[in-house]
Amino acid sequence: MKETGKINYVEIPSRDLEATKRFFGDAFGWSFVDYGPEYVAIENAGLDGGFFKSEQVATTHNGSVLIVLYSDNLEATLEKVKLSGGKIVKDIYPFPGGRRFHFSDPNGNEYAVWSEPNT
Repeated sequence: MKETGKINYVEIPSRDLEATKRFFGDAFGWSFVDYGPEYVAIENAGLDGGFFKSEQVATTHNGSVLIVLYSDNLEATLEKVKLSGGKIVKDIYPFPGGRRFHFSDPNGNEYAVWSEPNT
């Protein structure tokens, strides 16, 4: 149900939409719906959103919001991210509430993946 004031959709820049689809499909099992040559919607990602064609990148260094994904096996997810073409920006480290790592996708956008302390 849609509610006023609740986060409903996120849009993320992408220099290469095809590389974005390959990476997130391989690393996380996401699927996509193409809406022309400059936009692709995300499916099966836990939150509705999409990628738009842009030369900009989203990183915490430039003040961007950090999108954080969940994993029930952090080490396996880190390996899958690397095998799928992602770059590890910060290796696994503890934080209050669990453990996490940061990675960049093939476009240079930064994300994090977190897990509970003992997973």
